[in-house]
Amino acid sequence: MPPLPPPSPLSDPELSIHLERTSRTFALAIPLLQEPLQREVGLAYLLLRVADTLEDAAPWTREGRRAALEEFERLLQKEAGLEASERVRHWLERRPSENAHYLRLLEQTPQLLANLEALRPEATAIVRRFVLLTVQGMRRVLAGATEQGQLQLGSIQELRDYCYIVAGLVGELLTELFLLDARLALFASELRALAPLFGEALQLVNILKDATEDREEGRTWLPGTVRLEEVHALARRDLVDAARYVRTLHAAGASHGVLAFTAMPLLLAHATLRLLVRQGPGAKVSRAEVTAQMTALQEALQRGTLPEEIIQLAQSPREE
Repeated sequence: MPPLPPPSPLSDPELSIHLERTSRTFALAIPLLQEPLQREVGLAYLLLRVADTLEDAAPWTREGRRAALEEFERLLQKEAGLEASERVRHWLERRPSENAHYLRLLEQTPQLLANLEALRPEATAIVRRFVLLTVQGMRRVLAGATEQGQLQLGSIQELRDYCYIVAGLVGELLTELFLLDARLALFASELRALAPLFGEALQLVNILKDATEDREEGRTWLPGTVRLEEVHALARRDLVDAARYVRTLHAAGASHGVLAFTAMPLLLAHATLRLLVRQGPGAKVSRAEVTAQMTALQEALQRGTLPEEIIQLAQSPREE
């Protein structure tokens, strides 16, 4: 039987639909970017969402999840003889999730890999490198899970190590894509130093917000031996560094889209953390506040500045 023709990349509208159905904050933030960054960042998110679905596959054992991640890693590396559609069919037969949108995205993995090859060559290399690092890190984390795949982090350092794998690397991925704009080159070292802390800040707030839901699904990211106040304090420190990251992008002359894309999730994370400290896990920023934050952000950027909240946060002392 002759080999099947390679899958065609998904169109931009198709990618947008998958983003809207599988993400929250990113679905709002990615359209703020200009092309080709919008397409590149959106595809990176969707590939990472595939990895998350395999890592979080509650019906699967630890080794089943690790094996699927290894298969995805090999697909990303374009190993000869590995048929993407066959691997995906095998994953779907075992139904890793009850979320229909995640399953539909998983089904599109061969097309997403075709999209990856269709990016600017330098962007393809960046996205592949950091998605691979994330997948490899997820496999290492799962090695410490129970046979049934239940995870429990035991210390602040383990929490930070996990945040680096699933979010710090994303901060680095984004930064390398931003730095394809030669205008930012003078600020490259500062941006690279702050990038993983930008990612860690957003991930810590998400972990605090989703703690109850994660626990019900067998994931305990918040170490039981660590007081919640310590995690709140770490998140506050990281948010200061995240604000400094956005401030550095502004000083470097980053585009309006890049500033909006990075500032919006920062503002929402800062507002969410304030709510979590008062109300505990599950607290969410209202839609009205999200709208108000986005309006204030756009108005500030139109004036050539950043929202006062980010300026003040970036100037805050980083308490140890």
